[in-house]
Amino acid sequence: MASLPAQNQDDRFRRLREEMVRTQLAGARWSGADAVRDARVLNAMRKVPRHLFVPLEYVAAAYDDHPLPIGHGQTISQPYIVAKMTELAQPKKADRALEVGTGSGYQAAVLAELVAEVYTIEIIEPLGLEAKERLRALGYRNVTVRIGDGYAGWPEKAPFDIILVTAAAPEIPPPLIEQLKPGGRMVIPVGEVGTVQTLLLITKGDKGPRDIRTREIIPVLFVPLTRTPKKK
Repeated sequence: MASLPAQNQDDRFRRLREEMVRTQLAGARWSGADAVRDARVLNAMRKVPRHLFVPLEYVAAAYDDHPLPIGHGQTISQPYIVAKMTELAQPKKADRALEVGTGSGYQAAVLAELVAEVYTIEIIEPLGLEAKERLRALGYRNVTVRIGDGYAGWPEKAPFDIILVTAAAPEIPPPLIEQLKPGGRMVIPVGEVGTVQTLLLITKGDKGPRDIRTREIIPVLFVPLTRTPKKK
């Protein structure tokens, strides 16, 4: 079968993104899930070409309502989770955001449409390097990618208005709380590997690292937050 011309392909993917927003995000119906209502978030999800952030063999499923493998035992989250985490963070144009777990770069690209600066950390070097090149090629000049252990955050770029953690930790990493601005929001899945985790919204007050409010959002299932092994 002959391939479609590039313009037809672009139009097809644009229609798929519109359908994704209409049915999966603005019209979310699965158990415990509230629809995504933030117009800026929905527009970012319409704009970012998700099919360019998945391996070629999964392009046909890029806009389906489920996660997909991206190699190295990692996944790209389903569109609803990306949009809901973004909405919970309440991104503003002047915000500086930290993402822990770059993966293929999709969540960073969505954030980059909504905030001034995005700093994203990936511990798996091949994934991080691929994401860095992909984001550069797509013109996301306000995203900086770093290879490293995201549990420790990015202290030299802190504080952050927003922190999104896209892998499950057994507890909320204290360094990330410290690097969150007063009034800042962190969205993070917390729970043990192999069990259902809980997506949390953390809001920091102005009285120090212990002044935080925690809200449980929905049950989720993320890959674990990988740490750099401690030296013996």
